[in-house]
Amino acid sequence: MAKRRPLQVGATIQRELQSRLARGLADPRIKGLITVTKVEMTEDLSIARVFVSVMPTEHENITLHGLKAATKKLRRDVADRIRIKDMPQFQFVIDRGLHEQQKIMELLNRDRIEREERELARAEQPRGEDPK
Repeated sequence: MAKRRPLQVGATIQRELQSRLARGLADPRIKGLITVTKVEMTEDLSIARVFVSVMPTEHENITLHGLKAATKKLRRDVADRIRIKDMPQFQFVIDRGLHEQQKIMELLNRDRIEREERELARAEQPRGEDPK
């Protein structure tokens, strides 16, 4: 069973970091819509792996560089908002899970539309004719 403290601290950091990023940063490298998808804490609470999704995807790499450069400022800002003895180091990682999920949803939607079109075409054909 996983210990609760790392999960609690991770959830709190995720919420505060998302709030901070929503207000924007001055770094011109940080572009697009940034979503903090999850925060994984080490057991000793010394490192927080911060998973982020960046939309549009072409801004991922440059935004990741900007976030890494702003790490100290972000840690200070989050530390000002939560009570924790030692603020963990942030390690930013691109989370491509949302992009994969979006691709799957698009494929499923396209399949559904094609199926509905085939069913509609079959229903519109006069009886006795073979569909081509």
